[in-house]
Amino acid sequence: MALGKYSRVDGRRSSSYCSTAVVVAFVALCLVGVWMMTSSSVVPVQNDISQDGKAEVKQTVTENESRQFEDSPGDLPEDAMRGDSNNNNPQDEGNSEVQDNQKSSQQTTEDNPEENQEKPEKESGDKVTGPEETSNPQTETNPGEPNTEDGESNPESGEPKTGDGETNTGALAESVESPVETKKEDKMEGQVEENQDKQSESSSENKNDSANKNQGPNEVFPDGAQSEILNETGMQNGAWSTQRAESKNEKEKQQSSMTKDEGASGYSWKVCNVTAGPDYIPCLDNLQALKQLKSTKHYEHRERHCPEEGPTCLVPLPEGYKRPIEWPKSREKIWYYNVPHTKLAEVKGHQNWVKVTGEYLTFPGGGTQFKYGASHYIDFIQQGVPDIAWGKQSRVILDVGCGVASFGGFLFDRDVLTMSFAPKDEHEAQVQFALERGIPALSAVMGTKRLPFPGNIFDAVHCARCRVPWHIEGGKLLLELNRMLRPGGYFLWSATPVYQKLPEDVEIWNAMSELTKKMCWELVTIKEDKVDLVGAAIYRKPLSNECYEKRPENEPPLCKESDDRNAAWNVPLQACMHKVPVDASERGSEWPEQWPVRLERPPYWLKSTQVGVYGKAAPEDFTADYDHWKRVVTKSYLNGMGISWSSVRNVMDMKSVYGGFAAALKDLNVWVMNVVPIDSPDTLPIIYERGLFGIYHDWCESFSTYPRSYDLLHADHLFSKLNKRCNLKAVIAEVDRILRPEGKLIVRDKVEIINEVEKMARSLQWEVRLTYTKDTEGLLCVQKTMWRPKEVETIASAIA
Repeated sequence: MALGKYSRVDGRRSSSYCSTAVVVAFVALCLVGVWMMTSSSVVPVQNDISQDGKAEVKQTVTENESRQFEDSPGDLPEDAMRGDSNNNNPQDEGNSEVQDNQKSSQQTTEDNPEENQEKPEKESGDKVTGPEETSNPQTETNPGEPNTEDGESNPESGEPKTGDGETNTGALAESVESPVETKKEDKMEGQVEENQDKQSESSSENKNDSANKNQGPNEVFPDGAQSEILNETGMQNGAWSTQRAESKNEKEKQQSSMTKDEGASGYSWKVCNVTAGPDYIPCLDNLQALKQLKSTKHYEHRERHCPEEGPTCLVPLPEGYKRPIEWPKSREKIWYYNVPHTKLAEVKGHQNWVKVTGEYLTFPGGGTQFKYGASHYIDFIQQGVPDIAWGKQSRVILDVGCGVASFGGFLFDRDVLTMSFAPKDEHEAQVQFALERGIPALSAVMGTKRLPFPGNIFDAVHCARCRVPWHIEGGKLLLELNRMLRPGGYFLWSATPVYQKLPEDVEIWNAMSELTKKMCWELVTIKEDKVDLVGAAIYRKPLSNECYEKRPENEPPLCKESDDRNAAWNVPLQACMHKVPVDASERGSEWPEQWPVRLERPPYWLKSTQVGVYGKAAPEDFTADYDHWKRVVTKSYLNGMGISWSSVRNVMDMKSVYGGFAAALKDLNVWVMNVVPIDSPDTLPIIYERGLFGIYHDWCESFSTYPRSYDLLHADHLFSKLNKRCNLKAVIAEVDRILRPEGKLIVRDKVEIINEVEKMARSLQWEVRLTYTKDTEGLLCVQKTMWRPKEVETIASAIA
């Protein structure tokens, strides 16, 4: 019995041991399975990144969102393009799989806090988050941006960014210098950065300091002896890199509170409701002021009549707007929907101005006066006057009544810069056509005021069939050309009175002949073109005052000695002539050196006894400015901002001094409108002397150009000055108006202004491509988007 009893007990114990073993084995297998699943969920992603340079995220986006992502990655390294976490990029949806994997990985290591803290520190380094790796040739754009057509590539190659949309300049320099060396841990930072920031701050600061010591030639604020020119004191190699660490916490606090809602930054925007619609120019479309004009006899209705306060609304985009075609293709054709006007094509189509060709507006290269091409016409002019020497002796010219500016467009092939202008709406959208083509042009008219240019600056002035009444009212308008024309410069007049014999033409020719003789202009030649069946009368301004002194009558009269020929902002026209400078120290007494030598050398009339803008002797000041901008452009702008300069054509320097910024861009396929603000030192004559061009302007008012005119605006310590006397929001609204979608704004200014402009840019939903500060100075680069607000603001002064 006892044996039987013990027999039953032993049987129960044996069964218990077996079931326990089974449970233990099952649990062990489950743990092994969980371990295998979690480890396999993370490792392959990292392996894909480190081996291919293409994360699993990239593959998901390519498969599911390919239509929304069309951006040429360019030549930057793989870790140089990541998405802006503030842009609601569809890429974020495609990241869910990797984020889930990361969550699983984090859960498996929760019981080991030491490992959790060590790993982020190793992976933080110089954090770079932004658009995806650039090694993939698949193009990408943000949602809502126009797709590229006609073989035009997306200009943006991207650049390294931090999680808040700002470029990390330390990582930027490192990635540009070492495009092959990419760290696989950098690839994952876009998803884990928020969790890692607090843990890795000290490590990140140390690594940033180390990385930026090796920035080399790509630092944002390059070193140079002339760094003090912009009052950027203490600027040394790599010194700017510590700002990110110093201000990291504060910037994160500010940026975490910013969203893409319009009111997040304190700024809200509305779309302008105006009669001119997408073509609104506030100072030329002030219909309320135009209705109050007592006369339009002198084209007063085409002159500037600015509203008392600059508008703060945004001009709408034309329906169907696309990224402009790049130069030089744009000289031949533009997108129809970018400038959807057909009146000029209907009226002038037979004269080879512009034609509607499917989805394009095409420009045959001719015009009323040169039906067989502008190049032929340009050769015809030089054959008449070989001394005009396009691109050498004659570098900067003025084209009056330019039409669609084909003349200036083809003079680029001869190294000639042409300042073209015509009235707005005289022929519908002619200046707008020119700007869309990538040709310099300005909406202006010769009316009751001087044109906004100094005296004695243009090497030649051209007028092809322009219907300007030069001979009336004592020749007041022709005398304005005389003011601006350089002594010894040419006036090229190829209008119908030169070669047609209709009674009206004969009368005008006789009046012009008498007037030019009294002005002491020499009629060099009258040349006829047997191909175009046109003719040109070519006059030359005198080099001395001898003729003036020998005139039997003082008609037209000489201007008073007190009259400043350079005074041109809202100065009334006068029917008088300024004497020709003859003293060797005076500007205009000698012809500038030939291009391109004149670009680099200080003008002969800048004396060491003169004090330059920055406090040095004028010639030294000039050279220092030039050297400074060569360094900034070469070491920073060309390589350090991710700007694809092949897509940049129309450039404006909003506060130019000596034209150093424009001079530094000489070898690029761009032209630069140098603006000298009216409250800045008058250095515009120097800009023209070196073979560049520009204009006077008051930035508290609207610029005389159509919306969407420029690809890049550059503002060097401008906004801090304007902030004292203008509504800065109105200035930024004007920047938005004249900048093309996807165009860039580069700002160098005081830190407080940089922060304010950045806030406004974010409220406009622009992409912040780079922001950088050091002590009291900063640099900002932003890119305009296609965004327009939904609310509307009616501008009463601009409603018909």
